[in-house]
Amino acid sequence: MPARADESRLGGTLFLEDGTRFDGEGFGAPARHVGEVVFTTGMVGYPESLTDPSFRGQILSFTYPLLGNYGIPPTGPRASDDLPALESGRVQVRGLVVRGTTRPNHWAMGRTLEEWLAEEGVPGIRGLDTRRLTEHLRSRGVLRGAVHVGPESDRPSDDELAAAIRRAPQYADEKLVEEVSPRAPSVLGTGPGPLVAVLDCGVKSSILRALLARGVRVLRLPYDHEVPRRWDGRRVAGLVVGNGPGDPAHLKTTIEELGRPSNRDVPTLGICLGHQLVALARGGSTFKLKYGHRGQNKTIYFPDGRALIVSENHGYAVDPRSLRGTGLEPWATNPDDGTLEGLRNGTGRLLALQGHPEGHPGPQEAGFVFDQFVRRARRRS
Repeated sequence: MPARADESRLGGTLFLEDGTRFDGEGFGAPARHVGEVVFTTGMVGYPESLTDPSFRGQILSFTYPLLGNYGIPPTGPRASDDLPALESGRVQVRGLVVRGTTRPNHWAMGRTLEEWLAEEGVPGIRGLDTRRLTEHLRSRGVLRGAVHVGPESDRPSDDELAAAIRRAPQYADEKLVEEVSPRAPSVLGTGPGPLVAVLDCGVKSSILRALLARGVRVLRLPYDHEVPRRWDGRRVAGLVVGNGPGDPAHLKTTIEELGRPSNRDVPTLGICLGHQLVALARGGSTFKLKYGHRGQNKTIYFPDGRALIVSENHGYAVDPRSLRGTGLEPWATNPDDGTLEGLRNGTGRLLALQGHPEGHPGPQEAGFVFDQFVRRARRRS
């Protein structure tokens, strides 16, 4: 006997730890996950956002009201560099919340957003008032939540979802970096260019491609690996610490490694989480932002009067007051809330940016950060 329409249709519920509930239509995978609920203001690039390891452990809401219009591109490794076509090889978020989806139409798509989430085991909800959700998170700050997708005729109660949140670990206590960092070292690229080490806390593929495009070879290391002086007979000429999920202060091993005297002589570039980690390694401190900076049109301001538009995805920031006596100096700030967006040392050997210079939502004007770093690495090699 065929199932009734209300039995086969999926319902979706987002329940926040403060008791706020949102009900909508479910899609993707029938599942229940608990995570930190955050929002992003990006209008495009949803496949890249969903595969960004920095979103590991989080339930992501898009403020843009319509997603899925160009489907999902093929996600396998690219033949040119053997890196995932998107920012990683899998969907990293624990749940997706959108106002609505649309029928896709793009010559290069491999599947729909709905099909992709179902294959990856990730629940999605549409039909929610994401404007109300965003305003709530901006007012209350980031909250933990439970996303549930199941039969519409059998939605869970508030008490059931609240109990699921209580049983789940706190976001800051989860070992998220261990889940997205490689297990063993590997080398990317060929040729005579300088060898640059990357301490991989969940680095995006586009950061690695930005380095390879500038003719360097990349030694990709697990987040807790010692940075070698040489590798296969070649000198390590530079060090990059990229993005990743979670609270930077919990990565004690990485912070200790970055603070080793032997690494202070190596040209170093920190991006996003890496910006926070190099500050911690020199004696600075970080704090959790109320609701974070996540989007593709974020402004950073430099003391010389320049302003750049960059892509950002972070929930923690460096306290600029903590840099006194560390040898680091502020380099860029956020004009909206005054938070620190960049730092450097007096020699220029260390450069760090909270935003993503590799981001390609439109402007690529922050790419000069990679150029400066690679020039120093070439001189050292």
